[in-house]
Amino acid sequence: MEIRKFETLLVTGGAGFIGSNFIHYIMKKYPGYRVINLDKLTYAGNPENLKDIESSPEYYFIKGDISDRSLVNEIFKSNRIDAVINFAAESHVDRSIQDPGIFIQTDVYGTFVLLDAAKESRCRVFLQISTDEVYGSIEKGSFKEEDPLKPNSPYSASKAGAEMIVRSFFKTYGTPVLITRTSNNFGPYQYPEKLIPLFVTNLMDNEKVPLYGDGLNVRDWIYVEDNCRALDAVLHGGRIGEVYNIGSGNEKPNVWITKKILELTGRREEMIMPVADRPGHDRRYSIDSARIKKELGWQPENDFETALEKTVKWYMDHEEWWRPLKKN
Repeated sequence: MEIRKFETLLVTGGAGFIGSNFIHYIMKKYPGYRVINLDKLTYAGNPENLKDIESSPEYYFIKGDISDRSLVNEIFKSNRIDAVINFAAESHVDRSIQDPGIFIQTDVYGTFVLLDAAKESRCRVFLQISTDEVYGSIEKGSFKEEDPLKPNSPYSASKAGAEMIVRSFFKTYGTPVLITRTSNNFGPYQYPEKLIPLFVTNLMDNEKVPLYGDGLNVRDWIYVEDNCRALDAVLHGGRIGEVYNIGSGNEKPNVWITKKILELTGRREEMIMPVADRPGHDRRYSIDSARIKKELGWQPENDFETALEKTVKWYMDHEEWWRPLKKN
């Protein structure tokens, strides 16, 4: 297996939750790499996530939109980009139900703009960060990479659309692409609209936590550090043109997660506030990660309950990070 090495990475959406964790991970593991972070700094992009490395000579931040063709082309013209890692996306399902247009603009058209620039510059790898939600819901078993995509929300449809554009550039132009489909991430720096940070921060303010429907919707939870390690493995050793599922096998109903957070924060179940279910709410996500384990030797290293406890504690200890975000 060829192990690729790079000099300059363009990370898009690097001020967001997974992107900022990935940049921290990469710069620590590969101190010689230069990282250019292109981020629009929407509500979910936070420069505070990367404050500790903003003065590093190996890190360069550009505020901008991946849909801005002139800006993206200028970045590629001014820098020899070896690899693109595209995290940039609108990603909250509830927001996609309210305003799907911005999801199509960013997730589909923005991905095309990046691909077009990458094609012209002959960059060596274009890694598209996707989601297990593109498969839709599954009652039994687990989705494999060859299974058809059946997205059920505007968000997951926009991510599936982006994947199709990525695939087309590989098949038509030979652009060296890779795609990852990851399960639900959790960990530090996650914007507090997502389940775990929302519930922890609500409870710290003695506010109830909104639980959709019967709470039995199942998700596979992966600690963000394990996901970063998987993305590292795919970026440096994945087979060009291939798709890799990244899941940890920690399938839990939302109500289980909710009760565990209540336990870790010392709150009672009376703090649960049942709310009407989300339209088109997928019942269960489950992906088969055998390919990345077999081909690239990746395995999740973090015990789920220990990582969840560590994550809850992080939000409890970092009020100065999330309080300004909750006011938005």
